[in-house]
Amino acid sequence: MSLERIPEDWSRALCIAAHPDDLEYGAAIAVARWTGEGKEVGYVLATSGEAGIDGLHPDEAGPLREQEERDGAAEVGVQTVEFLGLTDGVIEDGLELRKTLARAVRRHRPEVVFTLTHRLTFGGYSFNMSDHRVLGLAVLDACRDAGNRWIFPDLLDEGHEPWGDVRMVALSGSPEPTHGVEVQAEHLDAGIRSLEAHARYLEGIGGMDVRGFLTGAAERGGEALGAPLAVTFEAYLL
Repeated sequence: MSLERIPEDWSRALCIAAHPDDLEYGAAIAVARWTGEGKEVGYVLATSGEAGIDGLHPDEAGPLREQEERDGAAEVGVQTVEFLGLTDGVIEDGLELRKTLARAVRRHRPEVVFTLTHRLTFGGYSFNMSDHRVLGLAVLDACRDAGNRWIFPDLLDEGHEPWGDVRMVALSGSPEPTHGVEVQAEHLDAGIRSLEAHARYLEGIGGMDVRGFLTGAAERGGEALGAPLAVTFEAYLL
Protein backbone atom coordinates (compact mmCIF):
# COMPACT_ATOMS: atom_id res chain seq x y z
CA MET A 1 0.00 0.00 0.00
CA SER A 2 1.31 3.42 -1.00
CA LEU A 3 -0.46 6.56 0.17
CA GLU A 4 -0.57 10.16 -1.01
CA ARG A 5 0.11 12.94 1.46
CA ILE A 6 -3.11 14.61 2.51
CA PRO A 7 -3.55 18.22 1.33
CA GLU A 8 -2.78 20.66 4.13
CA ASP A 9 -3.29 24.02 2.42
CA TRP A 10 -6.23 24.89 4.66
CA SER A 11 -6.70 26.78 7.90
CA ARG A 12 -10.03 25.57 9.33
CA ALA A 13 -11.28 22.00 9.82
CA LEU A 14 -14.28 20.35 11.44
CA CYS A 15 -14.22 16.82 12.87
CA ILE A 16 -17.63 15.13 13.08
CA ALA A 17 -18.12 11.83 14.88
CA ALA A 18 -20.93 9.73 16.31
CA HIS A 19 -19.57 9.31 19.84
CA PRO A 20 -17.05 10.67 22.33
CA ASP A 21 -13.80 8.69 21.76
CA ASP A 22 -14.39 8.01 18.02
CA LEU A 23 -11.85 10.63 16.96
CA GLU A 24 -9.30 9.51 19.51
CA TYR A 25 -8.43 6.21 17.81
CA GLY A 26 -6.07 7.97 15.41
CA ALA A 27 -7.50 11.18 13.99
CA ALA A 28 -6.69 13.15 17.16
CA ILE A 29 -2.99 12.49 16.60
CA ALA A 30 -3.19 14.36 13.29
CA VAL A 31 -5.29 17.05 14.96
CA ALA A 32 -2.47 17.60 17.46
CA ARG A 33 -0.12 18.34 14.58
CA TRP A 34 -2.53 20.72 12.89
CA THR A 35 -3.47 22.73 15.97
CA GLY A 36 0.23 22.97 16.78
CA GLU A 37 0.70 24.61 13.38
CA GLY A 38 -1.99 27.16 14.18
CA LYS A 39 -4.84 25.57 12.24
CA GLU A 40 -8.34 25.86 13.71
CA VAL A 41 -10.04 22.54 14.43
CA GLY A 42 -13.47 22.04 16.00
CA TYR A 43 -15.26 18.89 17.13
CA VAL A 44 -18.94 18.05 16.65
CA LEU A 45 -20.28 14.88 18.29
CA ALA A 46 -23.64 13.56 17.12
CA THR A 47 -24.39 11.85 20.45
CA SER A 48 -23.10 11.99 23.99
CA GLY A 49 -22.19 8.30 23.96
CA GLU A 50 -24.72 7.72 26.72
CA ALA A 51 -25.34 4.07 25.81
CA GLY A 52 -21.66 3.19 25.84
CA ILE A 53 -21.00 2.08 29.41
CA ASP A 54 -22.70 -1.13 30.52
CA GLY A 55 -23.99 -0.79 34.08
CA LEU A 56 -24.02 3.01 34.04
CA HIS A 57 -27.38 4.60 33.26
CA PRO A 58 -27.40 6.89 30.20
CA ASP A 59 -28.39 9.85 32.39
CA GLU A 60 -25.06 9.48 34.18
CA ALA A 61 -22.96 8.20 31.29
CA GLY A 62 -23.85 11.01 28.90
CA PRO A 63 -22.51 13.94 30.96
CA LEU A 64 -19.48 11.89 32.03
CA ARG A 65 -18.56 11.04 28.46
CA GLU A 66 -19.11 14.61 27.31
CA GLN A 67 -16.57 15.78 29.87
CA GLU A 68 -14.12 13.04 28.88
CA GLU A 69 -14.42 14.26 25.29
CA ARG A 70 -13.76 17.87 26.28
CA ASP A 71 -10.75 16.76 28.30
CA GLY A 72 -9.44 14.62 25.45
CA ALA A 73 -9.95 17.37 22.90
CA ALA A 74 -8.00 19.82 25.05
CA GLU A 75 -5.01 17.46 24.99
CA VAL A 76 -4.73 18.00 21.22
CA GLY A 77 -5.46 21.72 21.21
CA VAL A 78 -9.19 21.65 20.43
CA GLN A 79 -11.34 24.07 22.41
CA THR A 80 -14.61 23.94 20.45
CA VAL A 81 -16.54 20.75 21.27
CA GLU A 82 -20.27 20.55 20.49
CA PHE A 83 -22.85 17.82 21.01
CA LEU A 84 -25.88 17.53 18.73
CA GLY A 85 -28.00 15.49 21.15
CA LEU A 86 -28.86 12.56 18.88
CA THR A 87 -29.59 9.22 20.57
CA ASP A 88 -26.60 6.95 21.01
CA GLY A 89 -26.82 3.62 19.22
CA VAL A 90 -29.81 4.45 17.02
CA ILE A 91 -28.69 7.27 14.73
CA GLU A 92 -31.17 7.18 11.88
CA ASP A 93 -30.21 7.62 8.26
CA GLY A 94 -32.32 10.12 6.35
CA LEU A 95 -32.98 13.74 5.54
CA GLU A 96 -33.20 14.94 9.13
CA LEU A 97 -29.70 13.69 9.84
CA ARG A 98 -28.34 15.28 6.68
CA LYS A 99 -29.99 18.59 7.57
CA THR A 100 -28.64 18.48 11.13
CA LEU A 101 -25.12 17.92 9.82
CA ALA A 102 -25.47 20.48 7.01
CA ARG A 103 -26.51 23.01 9.67
CA ALA A 104 -23.33 22.24 11.63
CA VAL A 105 -21.18 22.61 8.52
CA ARG A 106 -22.79 25.95 7.65
CA ARG A 107 -22.29 27.13 11.21
CA HIS A 108 -18.61 26.19 11.43
CA ARG A 109 -17.71 26.88 7.77
CA PRO A 110 -14.74 24.50 7.49
CA GLU A 111 -12.51 23.98 4.49
CA VAL A 112 -12.01 20.28 5.27
CA VAL A 113 -14.04 17.80 7.29
CA PHE A 114 -12.89 14.65 9.08
CA THR A 115 -15.08 11.80 10.27
CA LEU A 116 -14.95 8.07 10.98
CA THR A 117 -15.18 5.43 8.27
CA HIS A 118 -18.56 4.35 6.94
CA ARG A 119 -17.25 0.99 5.78
CA LEU A 120 -18.50 -2.34 7.14
CA THR A 121 -15.27 -3.13 8.95
CA PHE A 122 -12.12 -1.42 10.15
CA GLY A 123 -10.23 -4.19 8.39
CA GLY A 124 -10.39 -7.90 9.09
CA TYR A 125 -13.57 -9.12 10.76
CA SER A 126 -14.25 -6.32 13.22
CA PHE A 127 -17.78 -5.20 12.25
CA ASN A 128 -18.28 -1.45 12.24
CA MET A 129 -21.40 -0.42 14.17
CA SER A 130 -24.43 1.24 12.59
CA ASP A 131 -23.91 4.71 14.09
CA HIS A 132 -20.46 4.97 12.49
CA ARG A 133 -21.63 3.70 9.11
CA VAL A 134 -24.72 5.89 8.95
CA LEU A 135 -22.96 9.03 10.13
CA GLY A 136 -19.95 8.60 7.86
CA LEU A 137 -22.07 8.55 4.71
CA ALA A 138 -24.34 11.31 5.97
CA VAL A 139 -21.34 13.58 6.58
CA LEU A 140 -20.28 13.17 2.95
CA ASP A 141 -23.76 14.08 1.73
CA ALA A 142 -24.22 16.92 4.22
CA CYS A 143 -20.98 18.62 3.21
CA ARG A 144 -22.34 18.89 -0.33
CA ASP A 145 -25.84 19.81 0.90
CA ALA A 146 -24.35 22.66 2.95
CA GLY A 147 -23.34 24.48 -0.23
CA ASN A 148 -26.72 24.30 -2.00
CA ARG A 149 -29.21 26.95 -0.89
CA TRP A 150 -32.09 25.02 -2.45
CA ILE A 151 -31.50 21.94 -0.29
CA PHE A 152 -32.94 22.43 3.20
CA PRO A 153 -34.05 26.03 2.47
CA ASP A 154 -35.39 26.32 6.01
CA LEU A 155 -31.77 26.57 7.14
CA LEU A 156 -31.75 29.96 5.44
CA ASP A 157 -34.69 31.00 7.61
CA GLU A 158 -32.56 30.05 10.63
CA GLY A 159 -29.81 32.35 9.40
CA HIS A 160 -27.43 29.67 8.12
CA GLU A 161 -26.15 30.84 4.77
CA PRO A 162 -24.82 28.22 2.32
CA TRP A 163 -21.22 27.09 2.70
CA GLY A 164 -19.81 25.42 -0.39
CA ASP A 165 -16.12 25.63 0.44
CA VAL A 166 -15.63 22.15 1.93
CA ARG A 167 -12.96 20.82 -0.41
CA MET A 168 -12.34 17.43 1.12
CA VAL A 169 -13.93 14.93 3.49
CA ALA A 170 -11.51 12.41 5.00
CA LEU A 171 -12.45 9.29 6.95
CA SER A 172 -10.23 7.84 9.67
CA GLY A 173 -10.13 4.16 10.55
CA SER A 174 -10.76 3.10 6.96
CA PRO A 175 -9.58 -0.32 5.78
CA GLU A 176 -9.00 1.32 2.38
CA PRO A 177 -6.94 4.46 3.12
CA THR A 178 -5.84 6.71 0.28
CA HIS A 179 -3.90 9.43 2.10
CA GLY A 180 -1.76 9.95 5.15
CA VAL A 181 -0.32 12.75 7.25
CA GLU A 182 3.11 12.47 8.81
CA VAL A 183 3.18 13.05 12.56
CA GLN A 184 5.91 13.29 15.16
CA ALA A 185 6.35 11.55 18.51
CA GLU A 186 5.00 14.61 20.32
CA HIS A 187 1.76 14.42 18.33
CA LEU A 188 1.45 10.70 19.04
CA ASP A 189 1.94 11.36 22.75
CA ALA A 190 -0.79 14.03 22.69
CA GLY A 191 -3.11 11.61 20.90
CA ILE A 192 -2.40 8.94 23.50
CA ARG A 193 -3.29 11.37 26.29
CA SER A 194 -6.43 12.31 24.37
CA LEU A 195 -7.67 8.71 24.28
CA GLU A 196 -6.56 8.06 27.86
CA ALA A 197 -8.83 10.94 28.92
CA HIS A 198 -11.74 8.55 28.23
CA ALA A 199 -10.75 6.59 31.31
CA ARG A 200 -14.21 5.63 32.56
CA TYR A 201 -15.33 4.53 29.12
CA LEU A 202 -12.19 2.47 28.55
CA GLU A 203 -12.66 0.86 31.95
CA GLY A 204 -16.22 -0.01 30.98
CA ILE A 205 -15.09 -1.90 27.88
CA GLY A 206 -12.46 -3.84 29.78
CA GLY A 207 -9.52 -1.53 29.22
CA MET A 208 -6.95 -1.45 26.42
CA ASP A 209 -3.28 -0.82 25.79
CA VAL A 210 -3.77 2.73 24.49
CA ARG A 211 -0.09 3.44 23.85
CA GLY A 212 0.50 0.12 22.13
CA PHE A 213 -2.62 0.40 19.97
CA LEU A 214 -2.01 3.95 18.76
CA THR A 215 1.74 3.53 18.35
CA GLY A 216 1.28 0.38 16.26
CA ALA A 217 -1.27 2.07 14.04
CA ALA A 218 0.96 5.13 13.56
CA GLU A 219 3.94 2.95 12.68
CA ARG A 220 1.92 1.01 10.11
CA GLY A 221 0.62 4.26 8.68
CA GLY A 222 4.15 5.60 8.49
CA GLU A 223 5.30 2.53 6.61
CA ALA A 224 2.56 3.06 4.01
CA LEU A 225 3.35 6.77 3.68
CA GLY A 226 7.12 6.44 3.74
CA ALA A 227 7.58 8.17 7.09
CA PRO A 228 8.36 7.05 10.66
CA LEU A 229 4.83 7.78 11.91
CA ALA A 230 1.61 8.71 10.10
CA VAL A 231 -2.16 8.79 10.44
CA THR A 232 -4.14 7.44 7.50
CA PHE A 233 -7.42 8.56 5.95
CA GLU A 234 -9.71 7.66 3.07
CA ALA A 235 -10.20 11.02 1.35
CA TYR A 236 -12.94 12.26 -0.95
CA LEU A 237 -12.77 15.53 -2.89
CA LEU A 238 -16.01 17.49 -3.28
